[in-house]
Amino acid sequence: MESVGVSQFREKLPFFIEKVKKGATITITSRGREVARLVPAEDERAAARQALARLAQTAEVGDVLAPISADWDALA
Repeated sequence: MESVGVSQFREKLPFFIEKVKKGATITITSRGREVARLVPAEDERAAARQALARLAQTAEVGDVLAPISADWDALA
């Protein structure tokens, strides 16, 4: 994580935006104290794909409906 002062951040804003687009996290400081953090935006589609991939490792895919011939206790 890179730390940069507010004035330097203002001067080189396009440079820091490009770094964040590539995945970097920038901490913005004022008088030596952290005031903000610039992080890459989360790609919602990529996050959903990753969640599905994790689920696929443990999930069992099959028919979610019981056969019509099955008797259910609740129906009796």
